[in-house]
Amino acid sequence: MASKKTKAKSKRQTQARSKKTQQKRLPIAEITPENKCDHCVQSICCTYITHQIDTPRSMEDFDYLIWQVSHDNVTLFKDEDGWFLSVSGRCSHLLPNGMCGIYESRPQICRSHSNDCCEFDGPAEDDFELYFNNFESLNKYCKKKFKKWDKRFKKWAKKKN
Repeated sequence: MASKKTKAKSKRQTQARSKKTQQKRLPIAEITPENKCDHCVQSICCTYITHQIDTPRSMEDFDYLIWQVSHDNVTLFKDEDGWFLSVSGRCSHLLPNGMCGIYESRPQICRSHSNDCCEFDGPAEDDFELYFNNFESLNKYCKKKFKKWDKRFKKWAKKKN
């Protein structure tokens, strides 16, 4: 005869299996652009800003960018629309529940934001052609792009004299 402890354990396991079965049967709401923001609990799109920059071409351009990505919360990326500098920083109007505290008077850029393809769907970095999040990553890229990258300081010193 099974002990009370064994029977109780068996009953808990049966209830747990029953709950899992019920959860599998529950209909899952289709996520659309209209309701996607309701499912996003981190409000990732409100935790950074991006600024499009001119396409860097010269060693001087990249040296300036390497200085920028050496700072906390600054990244650089290139996607189909061009080059961007990104600065992480939570919007001061974002409420603890992830909603906008100034929704009715929010800036036009917020109103124009499309969530057709956003961080809810996956990390933005997945769509970048190039992504640099620190000095080391951009420096490595520059060494490949410019044969004389490590000699640039000598070249610039000659220009000043």
